[in-house]
Amino acid sequence: MFKLKIIFIAIVFLLCLSSSAFAEMRSINGDKVNLRSGPGDEHNVKWEYGTGFPVKILSKKGNWLQIQDFENDKGWIHSSLLSKESHVIVKVNKGKNKQINIRSGPGSKYKVVGKAYYGVVFKKTKQQQGWINVKHESGLEGWIESSLLWGW
Repeated sequence: MFKLKIIFIAIVFLLCLSSSAFAEMRSINGDKVNLRSGPGDEHNVKWEYGTGFPVKILSKKGNWLQIQDFENDKGWIHSSLLSKESHVIVKVNKGKNKQINIRSGPGSKYKVVGKAYYGVVFKKTKQQQGWINVKHESGLEGWIESSLLWGW
């Protein structure tokens, strides 16, 4: 009986490892990339993403990847339309006219160099002590507290 419990625990552990193997982050590589309801061009378009939008890979079927975005929308994207380049998105203050601070260094004591609303995408350049160094397509660079971002 004890051996069966150990085997069961080992199997559950291996299943958890294999499912988390797909839980990697990627970003959209291209403008107007379609999120589809199933793995193939014949499936309906649910959503459209732009370059850099971060997504989490959930599973794979052929050359199609099931993904999830920061609002928990799920669907399928062809693997050729994803990049391994790291991007993050502001996940706080949905529906509010409130911005987060972008700072000159990794901490709240540093000067505010910019602000961002919910849903703004940044390229992630590095990470340090709970802060993410980001660069926006506009050229703005700075640090954002990691708890305010999704995709890292």
